[in-house]
Amino acid sequence: MAELVPAAILFGTYVVLAVGQPPLLRIDRTGAAIIGAVLMVTVGGLPLDEAFRAIDYRTLILLFGMMVLIANLQLSLFFTSLARAVVSSTRHPAALLVAVVFASGALSALFVNDTVCLVFTPVILEIAAARRHRPLPYLLALATASNIGSVATITGNPQNMLIGSLSGIGYRSFAGALVPVAVAGLAIDAVVLWWLFKGDLHAGSSEFDARGPRPVHKAMMAKSLLVAAGVVIAFLAGADTALVAASAAALLLVTRRVKPDKVYRRIDWGLLTLFVGLFVVVAGVERVGLDRDFFDLLRPIGVESVWGLSMVAAVLSNLTSNVPAVMLFTRVVPHLPDPQTSWLALAMSSTLAGNLTILGSIANIIVVEGARQRGVVVSFRDYLRVGLPVTLATIAFGIWWLS
Repeated sequence: MAELVPAAILFGTYVVLAVGQPPLLRIDRTGAAIIGAVLMVTVGGLPLDEAFRAIDYRTLILLFGMMVLIANLQLSLFFTSLARAVVSSTRHPAALLVAVVFASGALSALFVNDTVCLVFTPVILEIAAARRHRPLPYLLALATASNIGSVATITGNPQNMLIGSLSGIGYRSFAGALVPVAVAGLAIDAVVLWWLFKGDLHAGSSEFDARGPRPVHKAMMAKSLLVAAGVVIAFLAGADTALVAASAAALLLVTRRVKPDKVYRRIDWGLLTLFVGLFVVVAGVERVGLDRDFFDLLRPIGVESVWGLSMVAAVLSNLTSNVPAVMLFTRVVPHLPDPQTSWLALAMSSTLAGNLTILGSIANIIVVEGARQRGVVVSFRDYLRVGLPVTLATIAFGIWWLS
């Protein structure tokens, strides 16, 4: 019974994480994590003090600090201005496709990929309409490249931030191992997209007005970019990532021009709460030894190897989303023969697996929903046609590289 109750709580939590919303109830993924955490403490046998200790505040601080930085860049219209400048400066459709792939990939390596997709989607649709291009290849390029680019650094996506915080791998070491995977993945993505859509990449006759909206305040943009540059330099110098992110947030919140509420409204509080709940749920499972049972179950699959761990993580990431999948492995990876390589393999596979289907990552959903709201439909089949070969090829390269 001591193992059965925590196992049932874990199972119920992850079922909701997988399906998104249970029948007859309006419970989202964040709500499932909160309910699971409360049940783990009240009936699952996890003492409240242990639940508090299970929460990794370094990860939460890193996430929050980066969210504040990105919010300031968004409010100053930096991303929008950059997106319009990059995309509008490229004329030929094939060159535009490549520009979208590498620009969104590079930005996603520095900032959270969801933000890049949120900003680029309307700009791409606007330019495609003005030039009479088919928007589908550019939308798919944005979604897939943002996932691939985010694999390069600790700050590329939330699961990488979790892995960076728990593993102790430095920003420079993490990037040194996975930047080549991201660069090769972006090249693969561009080739696949060009091959599948080469019949649609014909130049249109219309021009595009690249002026767009002016920045809210040039001083705000300059300050945000200066802080962002300082953050990257501090990360590369080996400074504590959580402390750097928190310092950047504090510095940006000292302002006379922006109301704090505008920044706070752009913070993904649901994601932060999801992390807290999952930390507690996994801690309850660990307390009764179910993490060892999980490891024993995976051992025959070859989870101790890079390819075995990558395959299992890729499948779980598509079933439950990448953050919950990575959370399950946080108690397993430290016991593997080569923990550092295993952490990197987990980051690589859980991120690249997000390209398999529309539901594989939040970035994909942002692009598809943003396009739908503007009258452009990206079907499940349209996405899978690109996502399947790109996912298989990029993960295969990542496994080869890390092995």
